[in-house]
Parts: sequence; C-alpha cells; structure tokens
Amino acid sequence: MRRNLLPYVWPVLIGVLLAIVLLNTFPQLLGRHEAPTPAAQAPIAPVSPTPVDAPSRPSPELRHADPMARQQGPVSYAEAVDRAAPAVVNVYSSRVVEREQHPLMSDPFFRQFFGDDMPSRQRMLSSLGSGVIVSGDGYVLTNHHVIGGADQIQVALRDGRETLAEVVGTDPESDLAVLRIDLDELPVIELADSTEVAVGDVSLAIGNPFGVGQTVTMGIISATGRSHLGLNAYEDFIQTDAAINPGNSGGALINAEGALVGINTAIFSRSGGSQGIGFAIPANLASNILEELVTQGRVIRGWLGIEAQELNQELAASFGLQAPRGVVISGVVPGGPAALAGLQPGDVLLAVDGRPILDARVAMSDIAAIEPGAELPLTVVRGGESLEVTLEVGERPAPGWHRPAP
Repeated sequence: MRRNLLPYVWPVLIGVLLAIVLLNTFPQLLGRHEAPTPAAQAPIAPVSPTPVDAPSRPSPELRHADPMARQQGPVSYAEAVDRAAPAVVNVYSSRVVEREQHPLMSDPFFRQFFGDDMPSRQRMLSSLGSGVIVSGDGYVLTNHHVIGGADQIQVALRDGRETLAEVVGTDPESDLAVLRIDLDELPVIELADSTEVAVGDVSLAIGNPFGVGQTVTMGIISATGRSHLGLNAYEDFIQTDAAINPGNSGGALINAEGALVGINTAIFSRSGGSQGIGFAIPANLASNILEELVTQGRVIRGWLGIEAQELNQELAASFGLQAPRGVVISGVVPGGPAALAGLQPGDVLLAVDGRPILDARVAMSDIAAIEPGAELPLTVVRGGESLEVTLEVGERPAPGWHRPAP
C-alpha cells in the first residue's frame, strides 16, 4: 500500500527557499561581511622611494637655436625672367665640311656621265646653342664649343630679330667666346657678383634646349668651386640642378632677381639629357675673360713653362718627402721661364710665392692670374735639399702651340 508523500514535500521545499532568501538578505548570518564600495575606501598614501645618493653633475649646457624665421619666398619668378630672358639669344653656327666621295666617283667611266656636274663633296654642318647679351655695344657671351670652327654664326633674339655675328675672340681653355652683333636697342643682362653665390640659392637656367625655343628651368645652386672635372684647363664651376640640356650651352644661369651668375656650359649625364648635375662658368670669370678678349684680343695668363705631375705617397717617398705635397716637375720647356731659372725635371715644387701647393689645379690657376713679367719666388726640393728659386713669369702660349724640339 503506497503512501501519498506530497503533503510532506511541499513544506520542505518552502523551507529551503525561505532559507536561501534569508541568507542572501542577511549574509552576516553566515559570518560574512559585505565589502565596501570603491567610493568608501580610504585613499592610499604614495610610497616614497628609497633615497639614493644623486651624482654631483652640473646641468648640461645646451645650445638653443633662435626661433625659425619663416620668410615666404616668391610664388613666381616671372619678374626675374622678364628682366633676364630678353638678353638670352639663340646661336646658330654652321660650317662647311668635306664629305667622303663614293669610290665609284673616282672611276673615269662613271665620271664621263657627270662631266662638270659632279655631285658636291661638301656638306653643311649646323649646331645649336645659346648666348647672353652683356653689353649695349652688342657683345654676346657664349661657349667656345658652340661656335668653334664655324664659318657662319647667326644670332636670334627673343623679339624675333636675327643677324649675323662677328667672332671677337675665343678662349678654349675656359670654353668661353665673345661675339658681337650690330643691332639697335639691345636688351642687356645685369651681372651679379658670383662670389656671393651660396649653396641653396634659387637658380634659373635660360636657353634653347633641343631647339624647341627659349625655355626656363628652375633649381638651386648645388655647389660652388667645382674643379677636377676634366672639362677645361681652368675650372671653377657653379653646379646647379636646374635642367640644362643640349642647346642650353652658352645660356644664362640667373638668380631669383634676374641677374647673371653664370654661363651654362656642361652637364654630367649618362643618358645625354639632364640628370640634375649641370655646370656654369661664374659670372666674374666670364666678365674678366670678356674684358681681355675685347681689349687684348686674347686672354693673357701667367706661365712657368713646366709640365707637372701630382705626387702620390710612393712618389713622395722616393723624393724623400714624408707627405705627398707639392708637384713633381716632369718636363721643362726649352727657353721657357723655368728653364731660364735653372729648374730641372725631377725637381719637386713645394710652394709658389710662399704659399704651399696643396692642389695642382689651384696652383695652376693662381699662376695664370699673375701678370707676365712679374718676379715669382718658388720653393723646390732637389736631391733632398730645399732650394729657393726666383723666375720671371712668362705669358702662357695660345692653345695649339707646339713645344719646340730640344
């Protein structure tokens, strides 16, 4: 016989539920304490670090720069171009050359068909460059390699006028030439002092690249005093990254105010076009050569009459020198200033007029600037002994001069 347990289960369930409610409402009945809320917690005092003996050092002395002056540059160089560009001209040079005759033309059998109407063996070669009008008298500066060997030179101005030009003089050793044109109311460019040119200055190159017409490109002055490039005998180039291309040679390199700072001359390129390395002859050097070509018909330079070779460590040791300084005289021109002063091949030239020779090209330029006929003291080493020699500076012969046979 089964008993009905339901009346006994309900009181038990109700008692368990009541106990759970009481324990949640009054937790202290189990001996637990309610944790305080974060707002009720007392602030924790910071713990002081353990004191450590600080090193005895003075405060560092720092160099503080002045506030940067933010001067806004021009947004356009149109005014500078308007001042300079009219004085930049296009130079077209041409020369007649003999071309090789076809071998059949020398055969009498074929010649009888042409008689006196033989095809001409001459052809015309033309080259393109630029120039700069630097004087109201019509003098134009350009590069020697632009007009070298030309039979006819034509100059075209920006205003559309064209005329034939006369060659006043050339200086292959600096790659400069002076032309003259006979026109009225010529635009003339102003010359800047090229010694004031600084790396970072804005530069504009004006010329006629590839014959497309007058073009202006912009860059900065990348370097000054560039030499040892193997371009000219006398090198003191301004380097710029303003684009210079074939046809720009002889054109103007100007500053942001439109003044001439150099004559564009050459580029360093592996492709034949501009790669951001261009060279210009400084305006001061160009001005000096212009003056001499116009007034003297040639550039007068000092000359010692020696052939020199730079010293390396091995050569210096063979001459008993502790360091490779100076140049060794490898040849002496018979009858030249050095020969008359008793200098000999194998002598080591250490100083010129008391100034040590640190660079052969710089020394060459310094000597070229000395007026012929001046007395010049030299310091040389011969056989391990130092000698003081004084010679009379001669005039450097023109290019193409041949050394006389001994």
